[in-house]
Amino acid sequence: MSVARSVILGCGSALPSHVITNDDLSRRIDTSDEWIQQRTGIRERRIAAEGEFTSTFGIAAARVAMAQAGVAPDDIDLVILATSTPDNTFPATAVTLQAELGIRRGAAFDLQAVCSGFVYGLTVADSLLKTGQGTRALVVGSETFSRLLDWEDRTTCVLFGDGAGAVVLEAQRGQGAASDRGVLACRLRSDGRHKEKLFVDGGPSTTGTVGHLRMEGREVFKHAVAMITDVIEDVFAQTGLGADDIDWFVPHQANRRIIDLSAQKLGIAPEKVVVTVDRHGNTSAASIPLALDVAVRDGRIKPGDLVLLEAMGGGFTWGAVLVRW
Repeated sequence: MSVARSVILGCGSALPSHVITNDDLSRRIDTSDEWIQQRTGIRERRIAAEGEFTSTFGIAAARVAMAQAGVAPDDIDLVILATSTPDNTFPATAVTLQAELGIRRGAAFDLQAVCSGFVYGLTVADSLLKTGQGTRALVVGSETFSRLLDWEDRTTCVLFGDGAGAVVLEAQRGQGAASDRGVLACRLRSDGRHKEKLFVDGGPSTTGTVGHLRMEGREVFKHAVAMITDVIEDVFAQTGLGADDIDWFVPHQANRRIIDLSAQKLGIAPEKVVVTVDRHGNTSAASIPLALDVAVRDGRIKPGDLVLLEAMGGGFTWGAVLVRW
């Protein structure tokens, strides 16, 4: 039976040029390269410069993705930007991307699910394309998390970085089989009872300020692996596929220990796991598309490969997407 599939035509990424290493941080706060690497696997991260914004990197990543996909601005019907760090309270930063990219059709909006934002964005785009709301969608994850950090808090400021990644999706007809190209299954979850474990202590309607990121690191770590594996098992059940079928596992790049434990619990071989957290840190909604772009450009991810994406973020939110490249 013929079914609609959302096929990824191209991807792209963009990073700030300014690199901050662990040694750089150790000269500002009480920490060390050994302490950070042992607990997180992070060696360095990129930080936006003055005059660089979430839109700056989102636009750059989108241009690369559109070029790789071979599409023009008039070919895009939908722009979804996953971000927790918009340029302005309103309008949506997605409309800035839309305007700067020369896209004149369809709709553009921001989506906020913190580190799960890209997985949520892919799922929403897939649903809209399947219901005929457009033919092609641009899904971008872009963040300037450095603007939310308390640079005196060594437990959080060492973890995050800035950057963006993007993909172009196109609705195509498939046979309804697991061998089809495109998004095969999605699963999203959230549980607001855990809000206080990872949040920003400000906002327009509460303090009138941006606020700073606050996190109970041990609590987040404790919940992460169980929640991640839960939604992954759901997408396996939807498709009849399993860990042995996966060619590449592209998880949210938050912490190397969480990534390794998740893969181990699922039975995914270490050589199938794409890891960029050492170079990028946690870039929230940008982390999965950044990692995807790295693995596509270095030749690991190839057409026909089965790719598993997963993320967990503040809220808590979490989700997984299974896609045939």
